Amino acid sequence: MDEADLVLGVRTSLGGRRWRWRDRLLADPDGRAGLMIAQQAGVPEIVGRMLAARGLDGRTAANFLDPTLRALMPDPSALRDMDAAAARLADAARWGETVGVFGDYDVDGACAAAVMTQLLRGLGCPVTTHVPDRMTEGYGPNVPALDGLVARGATLIVCVDCGTAAADVLATLAGRADIVVLDHHKAEGPPPPVLATVNPNRLDCDSGQRGLCAAGVAFLTAVATLRALRRAGWFAGRPEPDLIALLDVVALATVCDVMPLTGLNRALVTQGLKIMARRQRTGLDALLEVAGARDPLSAFTCGFALGPRINAGGRIAESGLGLELLLCDDAVEARRLAERLDAVNRRRQTVETGILDRAMEAAEAQRAAGHPVLVLSGQDWHPGVVGIVAGRIKERFNRPVLVGAELEDGTVKGSGRSVADIDLGAAIIAARQAGLLTTGGGHAMAAGFSLPRVGVAALHDFLNDRLAAAAALPDAVDLPIEGVIHVAGATTELAAEIGRLAPFGAGNDEPLLAIPRVRVVRADRIGREGNTLRVLVEGEGGGPRLKALLFRADDHPAAAILEDRNAPPLHLAGWLRAESWNGRVSAGFFIRDVAMVAHPPR
Repeated sequence: MDEADLVLGVRTSLGGRRWRWRDRLLADPDGRAGLMIAQQAGVPEIVGRMLAARGLDGRTAANFLDPTLRALMPDPSALRDMDAAAARLADAARWGETVGVFGDYDVDGACAAAVMTQLLRGLGCPVTTHVPDRMTEGYGPNVPALDGLVARGATLIVCVDCGTAAADVLATLAGRADIVVLDHHKAEGPPPPVLATVNPNRLDCDSGQRGLCAAGVAFLTAVATLRALRRAGWFAGRPEPDLIALLDVVALATVCDVMPLTGLNRALVTQGLKIMARRQRTGLDALLEVAGARDPLSAFTCGFALGPRINAGGRIAESGLGLELLLCDDAVEARRLAERLDAVNRRRQTVETGILDRAMEAAEAQRAAGHPVLVLSGQDWHPGVVGIVAGRIKERFNRPVLVGAELEDGTVKGSGRSVADIDLGAAIIAARQAGLLTTGGGHAMAAGFSLPRVGVAALHDFLNDRLAAAAALPDAVDLPIEGVIHVAGATTELAAEIGRLAPFGAGNDEPLLAIPRVRVVRADRIGREGNTLRVLVEGEGGGPRLKALLFRADDHPAAAILEDRNAPPLHLAGWLRAESWNGRVSAGFFIRDVAMVAHPPR
């Protein structure tokens, strides 16, 4: 790497990372694009450069800074089969049909099912739901569950967040109920032979909305359905359901399913967070209270406070708890459900920690042996948490990781997580097509799979060969820095301007800043377990001071030197945020990494 690509010359930080300029900033070294955006959008030049780094210009930056559905909402009919799906749902409303909603056990599945259920009940349809059990039913539609929905009177079944790959199972309902699939998973071939399959990732859909999650697809379907009913005059004398009220769960699903927070998704999440802040959904309000979440709500709230708790039910307990909570309108019952999910989530964390320790040790050995892909499995590992463990190990080693649970029937069932530019989903599909897997599929960054236990070694060999490029990756991901500021420049005003780029998440990472040559004036351990380090820093020559926080300090290699009062000057990398406390707003710096000044090249 050219030295000019490095930020502050940091080739190896205390966290083992290179600090490099974000790619698009390297393409605009004189900052002209950022300056032009700054002038047109009325933001500081450094924020203009951040907008340019996201591929924006003066025209598109306005919608990015103020994302509205009016400006970014596509015509739902652009999605293949949407008109047929909307027409059938409209017919169900007109005739008061019973509709079965078949969901999935993750956050997106629960939220998409909530969107459809709330819409149809608002239109007068009786709705019966089913969320499959991860352990006994697995992912996607199954014949007994579909038969059960029909037995309960469903003449239309809507499959959300699943169904695209379930042609054989769905075919068993031919002549007994119509089927509409609302999905977003990658399709390998033609859609199933059902009334409608609305999926922006089906091979023949050119809507340009491939980044939508299932709840996003369900929301567009709701818009199209009301439009069809409106055109038919059905709302003459009837109130229309409030679709905007559904945006809280659409935002939650979009964040938790790690969809890119750009374009339409950015508007859905921005507006959805506003709806969530009104606390009008009884179940979410109860879960926010139990989780201890405080305003202002953010994508972080969705991803780290709400999402894991809703997911926990599907991972290690009752799969339908999340959907039940989202639809609950009784405050007492909602509190009971929220506390149940919170308890299940704590149990999930305990299970996960026990597996992670053993999996990490095995991963260390495989990494030392030079494997480009890490494939791990254990006899007493819970299938519901292996995906989370795979994600943690991927972050630690910067390699694609598969983690499986060895079951009593001799099979291994698991999940994988990948890194940028390494398409794990395609490799898993290829392995299945080669006969190495019983089931397998996914997308570039995540996949699910199952196979006989005796085939794990052969799968590992196959993936090592197909994803051999991963061997050349550094042991830790480079930190993409978007600006350098001094302590005196880390103001509340700048933090607020950077905050306008939120919501942050996939496709719109929170900007990382570097602060050069700081000295630690004071360091304190805070928090219930003393695992957060609060430091006060100033520039080498003194002057203004800035509060900075390092979370999970016990596990961070920089903690010791930050606590050393005799430490030399340090470079910090992290996020500048405007924090509100007791009515006061101040700037705080959240440390991601630390580097020694003039650290010699490795």
